[in-house]
Amino acid sequence: MNYRHSFHAGNSADVVKHSLLIALVRALQQKPGALTLIDTHAGCGLYDLRGDQAQRTGEAAQGVERVFAGANPLLDDYRAAVRAVNAGPEPLLYPGSPRILAQLLRPQDLLIINEKHPEDAYALRGAMRGTHAAVHERDAYEFWLAMLPTRTPRGLVVVDPPYEQTDERARITKTLAAAHRKWAHGVTVIWYPLKDRSAHVHWKEKLRRLGIPKLLNVEHWLYDADQPGIYNGAGLFIVNPPYAFTQGLAPMLEALRAALAPEGHRGTLGAEWVQY
Repeated sequence: MNYRHSFHAGNSADVVKHSLLIALVRALQQKPGALTLIDTHAGCGLYDLRGDQAQRTGEAAQGVERVFAGANPLLDDYRAAVRAVNAGPEPLLYPGSPRILAQLLRPQDLLIINEKHPEDAYALRGAMRGTHAAVHERDAYEFWLAMLPTRTPRGLVVVDPPYEQTDERARITKTLAAAHRKWAHGVTVIWYPLKDRSAHVHWKEKLRRLGIPKLLNVEHWLYDADQPGIYNGAGLFIVNPPYAFTQGLAPMLEALRAALAPEGHRGTLGAEWVQY
């Protein structure tokens, strides 16, 4: 599955990913100590929802536009993050993870982002101009390990690849194992698309066998039954989620499920511990 950010900006997966990412950073920031925020596959940073690539899929209509049509206060922080890059009330531009993380920075926090694709890296530097982000153009998995342990006592790594390579999940598994050995107390978020349920169950079992304590899995299945051969939803693996985040997770997941359920489907959005 090729999941280049620009084709899918603002879709249901982005809504879930970015809503939870904001909540996760906010939970970590309940302590005053500095955070290092790292994005390994940063993409372009900012996306034109009226541009050719986003219009080709039209997925924002079933994602960010649905949230903007609603008023659930649990999604106010997400709406505010999108509004911050738009001049008017309608979401014409969509912020990727690095732009959202930049909005959340406190004076003591650091943001380090990476994008290997040359054209996207060029766009990323432009999108991040005026922020305090350090931008790299490196292999994502080499970069991930090179940044650990973080310069600050606490940190968060976001791993959000396009899944263009057939060995993407294998590289994530191998790098996560090595990263955990270097940085056992750190928080890591791994995003993935859901297409084939059996393949995902197999991968989840491989991650469980790594023996990493406190590995949480959030899964969003859009449809009430699997739709063969198409995108069925997305999920996150979260290593070491803070208590303040997990305590407020259930109502936010229900708010997101209700906002994003396709017509005629209820969908499911839940969380379970893979390892605890």
